[in-house]
Amino acid sequence: MQDDELTAAIHAVRDRVRARHPEGSLGLEGVAAPDLSPLVHARDAAEAKVAAIGTVNPRPPGLKNSIAQFFKKMIARALDWHVREQVEFNRAAMMCVQASIDALADTGRALAALAAHHQELARSASAEIQEMKDIRRHWAEWRVGFEDRRSANEIHMLRTISELQAAFQHRVTLLEQNFRELARQQHDGFETALERNTLDVQKRLWRDLERIRGEYEKLIHAELKLIRQKAVAGSLIHGSPSAAAPNGAARINVDWLRFAEVFRGSPERIHALQKKYAARFASVSQGLQTGSQEILDAGCGRGEFLEAARDAGLAARGIDQSEECVAICKSKGLAAERADLFEYLDGLADLSLSGVYCSQVVEHIPPERLPDLVNLLARKLNHGAMAAIETPNPECLAIFATHFYLDPTHTRPVPAPLLRFYLEEAGLVNIEVERLAPAAESWPSLMELPSGVRENFFGGLDYAIFARKP
Repeated sequence: MQDDELTAAIHAVRDRVRARHPEGSLGLEGVAAPDLSPLVHARDAAEAKVAAIGTVNPRPPGLKNSIAQFFKKMIARALDWHVREQVEFNRAAMMCVQASIDALADTGRALAALAAHHQELARSASAEIQEMKDIRRHWAEWRVGFEDRRSANEIHMLRTISELQAAFQHRVTLLEQNFRELARQQHDGFETALERNTLDVQKRLWRDLERIRGEYEKLIHAELKLIRQKAVAGSLIHGSPSAAAPNGAARINVDWLRFAEVFRGSPERIHALQKKYAARFASVSQGLQTGSQEILDAGCGRGEFLEAARDAGLAARGIDQSEECVAICKSKGLAAERADLFEYLDGLADLSLSGVYCSQVVEHIPPERLPDLVNLLARKLNHGAMAAIETPNPECLAIFATHFYLDPTHTRPVPAPLLRFYLEEAGLVNIEVERLAPAAESWPSLMELPSGVRENFFGGLDYAIFARKP
């Protein structure tokens, strides 16, 4: 390639570079890359000069040129020692220039890299700046949406907090209810256990009391029996006859006071039952004109009716075949004496009684003597006086399974229609029959029977019959 062609190619390359980067711009406003072409031309010229040192100018070929070239070469060899240092200095200077050119080229490349990085940063900053401009331009619109979303989020948060609070309160309420229910169950269980233990203690206490009471009563009855046996023995020693059995029957050797307490009931219970009879006699006695007459308790026993009559302000006297019962009545300040019923009534004047009370007696009398007893009572009663007779009720079938045959001195039960007939035959009027002590109270299982069967066959265990003398 000729020098001119090479120079033209270099100029074309330089023009294209300048067209891409006008005035050596690196892409930064006000900053241009240094132009190293003058320095390169100077270097190239200097290197040409350095390369020409020691050479002979060319001449047309021929003898003269050959001789001239010979002498020039000889002179150049002769002066080589003189120009050697200058040549080395020139070469060193060229190397320094080349290093400077390389350093400047590296600086240009570094600046180009910095420019590229700066352009990248500028593009990024431009996008961010544009975004900030958009934000600033649309901030008013975005602020409204932001505030709406913030308000919605606040409402949602408050609603969530409210729901959580309600759930927490509900949970607390359930826990409190469960705690109260557990406490109530424990309290109920404690009360149940306490009541059960209390009842157990009470049952054991009552068992002990019943046992002690039984032993005490056994001791008391044994002492009373011993006292009565001593009294009977004393009467035999002094020659007094013993109490005869009623109606001439064989005497049964038992403790009749204890027998009455076991099978009839305590005096307090019987006394409470006798108050209704005393009240009825009191209402009848108000119509009588004879205030000195007395009510006769035929078979007074331990004196329960006599006490009720005294409490009601009635004059009453009792008779009984048991000396022990008479002694008990007298110890209470009651008017009582030992006597046979028929003999005592025979000895009374007619119309001398303002009333007769006869409880649990007629079933002991032989059937053939019962009409005589009713006639005696009717003769001795004053006009308007009342007779009250109480006896087991044979219409109640339960009486034969329990009460009637407990007393070995019972002869036979007396039906209410039969006793009514005897009273009517004796001239008594206004006869009333009242059933007492329903069997269902003693045997609750009878309530399972039909009402008709229960009333007709399991009515009152006893009955009372009332009659007035006209």
